[in-house]
Amino acid sequence: MQNLSNSERAEVLTQALPYIKRYTGKIVVVKYGGNAMINENLKEQVMQDIVLLSLIGVKVVLVHGGGPEISSLMDKLGKKPVFVGGLRVTDKETVDVVQMVLAGKINKTLVSHLEAKGGKAMGISGIDGKLIVAKQKDEKLGYVGEITKINIKPVHDLLEKGYIPVVSTVATGEEGETYNVNGDTAAAYLAGALSAKRLILMTDIAGVLRDKNDPSTLIPEIHLEEAEALQKSGVIAGGMIPKVECCTLAIRSGVKRAIIMDGRVPHSILMELLTDEGSGTMFVE
Repeated sequence: MQNLSNSERAEVLTQALPYIKRYTGKIVVVKYGGNAMINENLKEQVMQDIVLLSLIGVKVVLVHGGGPEISSLMDKLGKKPVFVGGLRVTDKETVDVVQMVLAGKINKTLVSHLEAKGGKAMGISGIDGKLIVAKQKDEKLGYVGEITKINIKPVHDLLEKGYIPVVSTVATGEEGETYNVNGDTAAAYLAGALSAKRLILMTDIAGVLRDKNDPSTLIPEIHLEEAEALQKSGVIAGGMIPKVECCTLAIRSGVKRAIIMDGRVPHSILMELLTDEGSGTMFVE
């Protein structure tokens, strides 16, 4: 808005008013990852967007991963990452690294960024208050967890006190084990348990494309019954399949809308929530 006159700025704010009214007091879960998490300029803009939403009364829950940083630290420790079907094989030493990076370094860095922008944030892991309970997904994968239960009270308590909960996706087992769980899946479960108005999954592509090599073929809206047909036809394929499954899970759990959006676009969250334009692909019942 730097090149706008004061009257033009006022007009922009006025146009956002109906959207502000729509989301004030409502819960929005944002899964933060991809390039928006690595690029410092994009990170600053995402933090600004989340603080702005919080200040106008939107109850934002920020869920984050941190795969590249986990792999980087493992590399420094001389431990080669191994993946099976896109999932990180996680032995005892690796799960300790995951917990240290996610619940420690990344989580607290994001809290600091939000606080520096004028927000009120609190970091929490899936282990705290047994927020995310999981069981072993597959013996071959080690400490990779499949979510069995969500105890949403810690997040509700933080939201009621005006905090932005920043959730790292490590989970606890029934016997106190620590599990690494998929960030998108955790965000979908949390959004469902919170009856969120929106789930936003930030990615490094524009959304679901009819032709993966042509951004102009973006599908702006997909009904759940269409998703299965698009998968069978190969339009939804590869790494997009688990993201679409997470959106489907969220909608069937009571979330009003789920969006896969391009986190590389500056202020994409504000575009999605506070303008007519929207951003990415929206999934609806």
